[in-house]
Amino acid sequence: MPELPEAEGARAVIDRAALGREIADVDDSDTYECRPHRPGEIRTALVGRELTAVHRRGKSLWCDTSGIGGSGPAGPALGIHLGMSGKIVIADGRGHEVEGGDYWRRGRAAGDHRFRRFSLTFADGGALLLVDPRRLGRVRLDPPVDALGPDAAEISAAQFLAAFARGTAPVKARLLDQRAIAGIGNLLADQVLWEAKIHPGRPVGELSRADVDRLARAVRHSVRSAVTSGGVHGLSVIAFRTADAACPRCGAPMAHGKVGGRTTWWCSREQA
Repeated sequence: MPELPEAEGARAVIDRAALGREIADVDDSDTYECRPHRPGEIRTALVGRELTAVHRRGKSLWCDTSGIGGSGPAGPALGIHLGMSGKIVIADGRGHEVEGGDYWRRGRAAGDHRFRRFSLTFADGGALLLVDPRRLGRVRLDPPVDALGPDAAEISAAQFLAAFARGTAPVKARLLDQRAIAGIGNLLADQVLWEAKIHPGRPVGELSRADVDRLARAVRHSVRSAVTSGGVHGLSVIAFRTADAACPRCGAPMAHGKVGGRTTWWCSREQA
């Protein structure tokens, strides 16, 4: 389930292998993944341009584009959101993965991109693919990234304090609010709250300054650890989000329920 760490991995793949290559063709025929654009609209906007830089805020990616043929005014930004199952793959001219291909681990033949939802074909023969089995990703021109809150990997102490200073929302719901802090998904939120020893259902307005400071440290540590390890699934409490599991820190039973509409796990003793 891509969250900030997985989106950062996709950004790094694009940065390493897709910049500075002329776009010769675009497959934007998936009208759901490419909404609200009509088929061919993204193609018309991008053919003849190059991706010049790639950025990330939270879970959202966007690429700057050059002028046509490398000259003239810059083109529109290409926005990419991975959804719940998306992966960026860079393929060579034969369709074999050269970057990002670690997504496929279950007997798929090289070049089998059955879940490709969007692609850029480069003039040199390679391609950038959005492979998305669950079809929950999104590709659009000039995405509204300004609506997102500060990135969870870069948020300042003052910005974090402002986001958690008041309100009646459960603290987990506030962590998941991309307008307050961008990049934290369901699994990462559970890890953050477990590290901070805060119950996920506590109203934000009841948090003390010490609670907020502890929460900010947990966000920084969890995000950094997940980016370093390549994703959220390797974080310390994630494997214990199961029935009959014990907290890996104190041994108390793990509790679970719905918070903010999302399945949530916490330590029954230290997060009481």
